Amino acid sequence: MVSLLLVAHTPLASSLKAVAQHVYPDCTRLLEAVDVGAGASLAETEQQVRQALASLPEGDVLILADVFGATPCSAALAAADGARTRVVAGVSVPMLWRTLCYCDMPLDDLVTRAVAGAAQGAMHVAVPRRQNQPTPPANHDPDQHHDQ
Repeated sequence: MVSLLLVAHTPLASSLKAVAQHVYPDCTRLLEAVDVGAGASLAETEQQVRQALASLPEGDVLILADVFGATPCSAALAAADGARTRVVAGVSVPMLWRTLCYCDMPLDDLVTRAVAGAAQGAMHVAVPRRQNQPTPPANHDPDQHHDQ
């Protein structure tokens, strides 16, 4: 099974870990989180990521980072060996849940699932309310013409 490491600005990583454990309580041994504080340097964050990677079971690891180019993602890229570790930026709850659903898949397939989970999890689900317009009548009565 692939292990997961969440690396994000404080408190996102630990909050996502709590959300994961709420839905998947058995994932505790396969999941670690590294919260990166506002003043953390790249070197100390990379060291934290390396320590978290060492604490996970042997095997492949997928690192989910918050923002590409920010310190958490840059540290994850520096710590990832590229052979048994992959990094995906833009972590979200849908991405995390999709990843946990399929963590028995090979690492490269899991990366594809994670990105698909994020893309499919973002959607426009509400229309804007009408502004400065009268509310239409509840029932249109063609015989009484109350609405005209």
